[in-house]
Amino acid sequence: MKTYKLLPVLALVLSMGLTSCSTESVSDDIESIEVPVAPQAKQIEIEIMELINAHRITSGLNPLNDHVTVKAVAFTHTDYMIEEDNVSHDNFFLRQQSLQDNANANIVSENVAYGFNSAEAVVNAWLNSPSHRETIEGNFTDFDISAEQNNEGRWYFTNIFIKR
Repeated sequence: MKTYKLLPVLALVLSMGLTSCSTESVSDDIESIEVPVAPQAKQIEIEIMELINAHRITSGLNPLNDHVTVKAVAFTHTDYMIEEDNVSHDNFFLRQQSLQDNANANIVSENVAYGFNSAEAVVNAWLNSPSHRETIEGNFTDFDISAEQNNEGRWYFTNIFIKR
């Protein structure tokens, strides 16, 4: 088969691997992201964490502890989504690696969102989505969230969960 005929197949395979939120690293050669200082918690972030823990307790699950390193890593992704003007799980493997290295995380998962104007609205949206709900109800020990507004005032959210 001619090489040029394989290019579309190769592009498809690469794009599927790069956008996956699997727990496996796409590349072992890429270093983890640098962990910045976490910003002060906003009221909406505190409310989201309280709503998630209330749901977990009502469901018979352990409440999760907030974690400053998780918050810092979540912030880097929320800032990235605002800069890109796109909600995504881009570079998840970097956040995962950073949390394994800096927070002793064994398991890492995340929920992202944008456009919701209240803690209740974003948590309800996640709970009404089976995959997001599964993350919220997962076997984790810690979590934190970053909620930031873009220049137009739209909220972007990154909620990361870890198990240590």
